[in-house]
Amino acid sequence: MNRKRIVAIITGAISIILAIAYLIVVQILDYRDMQPAPIGQLHPVSAVVVCSLDINQKTLVEGS
Repeated sequence: MNRKRIVAIITGAISIILAIAYLIVVQILDYRDMQPAPIGQLHPVSAVVVCSLDINQKTLVEGS
């Protein structure tokens, strides 16, 4: 066997092992008892809006 073929076989084997390990981890996490987040403990979020006005700006004066 040449070196490229051996590297390809080893890489493929590692890929299959990682894929199987990933599927096992996903199955373990999927079997957990998931409970919804408690809504009563959440506080309403308030927002602060800041506006600035440049009073040094030249404005048109009507009626003059």
